[in-house]
Amino acid sequence: MLLFASVRSKVPARHDQEEKMKEFFGIPEYTRTPEGAFSWQHIAFVGSLLAIMIILGIVLGLKYRRKPMKSKNRVIIIAAILIDAVEIIKLVSFGINAGGFSFLRTNLPLFLCSIQLIALPVAAFSRGRLKEASLDFVFIFGLLGAIAGTVGAIQNYNAYPVLGIHNVASGITHSIAGFSSLFIGISGMASMKKKNIPIVYAILLFFCAAAYIANKIFDYNYMFLVRDDGTPYSILTGLTCGNQVLYTAGVVVLFLVYVALFYLIYYFFTRKKRKD
Repeated sequence: MLLFASVRSKVPARHDQEEKMKEFFGIPEYTRTPEGAFSWQHIAFVGSLLAIMIILGIVLGLKYRRKPMKSKNRVIIIAAILIDAVEIIKLVSFGINAGGFSFLRTNLPLFLCSIQLIALPVAAFSRGRLKEASLDFVFIFGLLGAIAGTVGAIQNYNAYPVLGIHNVASGITHSIAGFSSLFIGISGMASMKKKNIPIVYAILLFFCAAAYIANKIFDYNYMFLVRDDGTPYSILTGLTCGNQVLYTAGVVVLFLVYVALFYLIYYFFTRKKRKD
């Protein structure tokens, strides 16, 4: 009798655990009301991710600074595998909920904060100047994308619970990108060679072109090339008086200017070291 009672007592606990897992993955859909952007839950979750990202980036970056490039690259390989593994788990979860994968058309890694899903593996597994330029690209955009995809992901935190697969997976992938950017910069993997600047620009323009084509095919707004959607690009919308061609060109130009400024600031602060 005691054994039977013990078994019965475990059944509700197992059921509760299953329900919690379903709720986390949003199966069949979330029942909790989203806490909202900049709620204490959002701030606490994002703050924890950013703290871990920064601490690991600094500690490991300093630890590997004097180690050979091969050892440093192993860290980037692990980061590349993890960032895509987490994203795949998220997409599979979305597919189960949606009953198919038609949703992929609006979940391609073609936003400024998500292109590291492609750029980071290229940096990890390529060679030669492409590797150097890809590492520089992750260094330049990784941290910016991490902040934009966590602190600035207002729409996500207004639409989904903080501790749901949507926001947890997104927070982790963006934090991995931010960590990689810090690690590449601190460990000395970033070459920032002038001869590779055209390749960095080519990588950026490739993503812009891919986003533009995807927007035309799927009627979406990758890279915010179509409209500002309430982002700071609303300033650009006002300056261009809503002209679509000027607005799109303006967004791309801002990307290019950001890269140029990043290089100039980097060269300014490292000029003495480079001379030495």
